[in-house]
Amino acid sequence: MHVLITGATGLVGPRLVTLLLERGDAVTVLSRNPDAARRRLGDVTALAWDPPSLPDGAMEGIDAVVHLAGESVPGRWTTAKKARIHDSRELGTRAIAQAIAAADPRPAVLVSASAIGWYGDRGDDVLVEDSGPGHDFLASVCQAWEAEAAAVEEAGVRRVSLRIGLVLDPAGGALGEMLPTARLGLSGPLAGGKQWWSWIHRDDLLALFLAALDGDWSGPVNATAPTPVTQGDFARTLGAVLKRPAFLPAPAFALKLALGEFSTEILTSKKILPKAATDAGFTFRFETLEPALRDLLG
Repeated sequence: MHVLITGATGLVGPRLVTLLLERGDAVTVLSRNPDAARRRLGDVTALAWDPPSLPDGAMEGIDAVVHLAGESVPGRWTTAKKARIHDSRELGTRAIAQAIAAADPRPAVLVSASAIGWYGDRGDDVLVEDSGPGHDFLASVCQAWEAEAAAVEEAGVRRVSLRIGLVLDPAGGALGEMLPTARLGLSGPLAGGKQWWSWIHRDDLLALFLAALDGDWSGPVNATAPTPVTQGDFARTLGAVLKRPAFLPAPAFALKLALGEFSTEILTSKKILPKAATDAGFTFRFETLEPALRDLLG
C-alpha cells in the first residue's frame, strides 16, 4: 500500500512508519517541517503541511490514511490550549476527511486516532465501544474528532477510530513522564489510587494500527489491553518492576494545584475492554501489566 500519515513524528508515528517500510509499503507524511521528518523517518516522502488545509495533490496515489496529528493534551489547560486541543482535532480531521472524499480514486480506509477520553469519568463501570460518551472537555473533543472522521463513510470509505488508552513507552507519553519519579522511589497512589487506568503496550498499539489498515474493521475500536488496573496497582507494579518503593500518596487537591484542569485525566476512572478487537480475533501480546512493563523496562 501507499500510506499517508499525519503526526508521524510523535510518539507512535516513527515506529509505525518503520513497520510499514519494513513490510514494503510506501509512506508519505504530512509535516510542518518536512526536512526534519525525512531525516528522522528515513525513506519517506514528506510534504509540507500547515494545518488544517492539506497541500495540493496530497491524496494522489494514496491507498490508506493514518491520522495521528493533534495538539498535545498534557500540560496546564489554559483557554488557549484547550482551543488548540479541540480545533487541531476537529478542523484537522475535517480537512483530512474532505480531501479523502474529493480524491479520485479515493483511499480505501482512514484510520484515525481517538482516545479513551471519549468515555469521561465512569467509576467502576465496564466500558466497551458501544458505551455512551462522557460529558467533560476531552469527551466533547473525542466526539467531535470521531464525527469528522466518520464523514468519510458517506463517500464509501472505511473508517476506524482507535480509542487509544495509556500508551506504555519509556520514550515518552505517560510512562515516560512517570519514570524519573518512580525510579527515585517517589511514586504511589494518586488521590487514593482507586481510579481505573486502561493501558496498552506500544507494540500492541502498533499491531492494532496495522490490523485496522489491513482488515475489514470499521467504527470505533478500543486500543487498550484486556486487563485494566487501578492507578494504585499500576504504581505498585511499576515499583516492583523497577525494584523501588511506591507508597508515597498524592492527594487530589495537590494534583489539582499542580496541574490545573488537566489533573482530571489522572483522577478520572475508565475501566475499558477492547471488545471490538478481541471479537475480531485480535490477539494481544501483552494482556497483563507486569509482563508489559518488564518487556519495556527490563
